[in-house]
Amino acid sequence: YSAVTLLVIIHRTHVILIKVDENARIFISESDLESYPGMFLRKQGKNELAGKFAAVSLEDYKTDDRQIFPTKRADYIARVNGTRNYPWRAMIVAENDANLITNQLIYKLAPEAEGDYSWVHPGKIAWDWYNALILTGVDFKCGINNDTYKYYIDFASKYGIEYVVIDDGWSEAWDVTKTIPEINMEELVAYGKKKNVDLILWVSWAPFREKIDEAFDKFSQWGIKGIKMDFMNRDDQEMVDFYYEVAKKAAAHKMLVDFHGAYKPTGWLRTFPNVLTSEGVAGLENHKWGSFVTPKHNVTLPFTRMVAGPMDYTPGAMINFHEKDHKIWFNLPASVGTRCHQLGMYVVYESPLQMLADSPSNYYREPVCMEFLSQVPVVWDETRVLKASVGEYVVVARRHGDTWYIGGMVGEKGQKFEIGLDFIKGNKTLTYWEDGVYVDMNANDVARRTRKVKQGDKITITMYDGGGYAAIIK
Repeated sequence: YSAVTLLVIIHRTHVILIKVDENARIFISESDLESYPGMFLRKQGKNELAGKFAAVSLEDYKTDDRQIFPTKRADYIARVNGTRNYPWRAMIVAENDANLITNQLIYKLAPEAEGDYSWVHPGKIAWDWYNALILTGVDFKCGINNDTYKYYIDFASKYGIEYVVIDDGWSEAWDVTKTIPEINMEELVAYGKKKNVDLILWVSWAPFREKIDEAFDKFSQWGIKGIKMDFMNRDDQEMVDFYYEVAKKAAAHKMLVDFHGAYKPTGWLRTFPNVLTSEGVAGLENHKWGSFVTPKHNVTLPFTRMVAGPMDYTPGAMINFHEKDHKIWFNLPASVGTRCHQLGMYVVYESPLQMLADSPSNYYREPVCMEFLSQVPVVWDETRVLKASVGEYVVVARRHGDTWYIGGMVGEKGQKFEIGLDFIKGNKTLTYWEDGVYVDMNANDVARRTRKVKQGDKITITMYDGGGYAAIIK
């Protein structure tokens, strides 16, 4: 390989994408990671990568902040039976950037699910933590209490959002079977049922592990539909085993799982169809403390982290700034990039549990955006990548039933594309959201337009620097 040029993109995702001249893309990851540590890769020489694995934990330290950290590790990486299957080490070789997005190798290498998973229902989720539970125009004190979550449930019901997640703070610190006094879980679940909205609970992994069976039984008794598991932050053998235990026991209780604070997916969705999504990605919430999640970063993710599986990026910011104007504010965070950059994520990014991260109060003020967000699905029947270049731009068309959706995103530089609609059939109405005429001064500016289209027509997609595009064809 000394005769070729290797451009190695080691992204914030535990997966590696290598550009081999301009002729191929090599994606390296793994699948079927069961009872074995995850593989990291680091540069070893000019054209050499070395594997790195976390060793078995021998001793650990329990913190006051619901964490358990290894303090002593063994000189070996796993304890295994003499005969077993080991994880796949997978290399995807793609002819171009677009082919990475549609490649399913990591998924297909994982074992197929056993049992009945027909009860699994993907959907969108109203999320509370990014927006710090801040509501406006209400006559109650917003926070971790029933009044606030009833407001979230009302919002979700109005727009057909299937779930509300109750994030950190609803339970006692080290006992996830006990709520704080301000939360009446039975009352919230019953209120949600009347509104066709189900609840998912956030849990920190360490306290949950201490009462895992009791917690699952209690959550089932309450009527909870899933868990969002957080702060694992490692992928040694012990932690990988814990993921499998959670996935299996959640399935036995007919609960969905979102692994937050997670390592990269390794085929979970095929083996455990109730594990619908996971983080393991530098997503929207990082805007609460930094500006490093840029449009270029966002347009790199579809070719790196997303190739491994669905990602819980948590899009949907309704306060948006250009990179040069971005300010950090923990309780009132804003994204880097335009409003349409956020809308485009709902088609480009795959997540069968897709968050709406901002405050319901902010969404109520944006009916033009909510027209799109209330309609866009989270699972797809067909995908076509129309334009793709790592870190520069991506335009994806996805079909759900008879309706096509288009999402576009660009990095630092704006782009203009002419797209042929060869994939649609018959006469349709195109409704599209694009960066507005004043977007150069205000990243929030969105223009919504409609036109009639038919198979073979061409449309022009124009995206400003850090911008985006979203469309519905039906």
